[in-house]
Amino acid sequence: MSEPFTLYKLIILYLLSKVNFSLSNSQITDFILEKEYTDYLTLQQALAELIDVKLIHVEASAKNSLYQITSEGEETLGYFENRISDQIKEDIVNYIKQNGYELYNERAVLADFEKNGNNEYDVRCRVMEKKSALLDMTLTVPTLEDAETVCRNWEKQSQPLYSYIVNQLLR
Repeated sequence: MSEPFTLYKLIILYLLSKVNFSLSNSQITDFILEKEYTDYLTLQQALAELIDVKLIHVEASAKNSLYQITSEGEETLGYFENRISDQIKEDIVNYIKQNGYELYNERAVLADFEKNGNNEYDVRCRVMEKKSALLDMTLTVPTLEDAETVCRNWEKQSQPLYSYIVNQLLR
């Protein structure tokens, strides 16, 4: 493994260690490419290798892949964090400070779907807080168009719907 490639992996681990929620592939990619640390293909290879050696965990959905650092990843980062320059660490911390709320909100409301055995679509809608689901429900709809509409609307209307459901159930 070449030295720059090791650094890319460490940057990913450091980024994931600085948030207490999952980051999507696109969120990690946006940061790495914006800073021009490496190119897209090298980044994807680094992510794949980190998954293979269980330093990060990935949860795939129809919409995106979500990444979290594992305890093994945190331990590994602890040994090799000194190989990341202070400037890169500062870039990561500043990026999270400037974008943390948006990064979190993007991952706090999740919706995806898959076709079931009855030629309908199961749409899974979730509201997350850190690593726990505050609400996790699955709806079955008849068409692909309906599934896409539910996903879009869930992302826009999840907070009032969540509040309504909780208030109704706590009466």
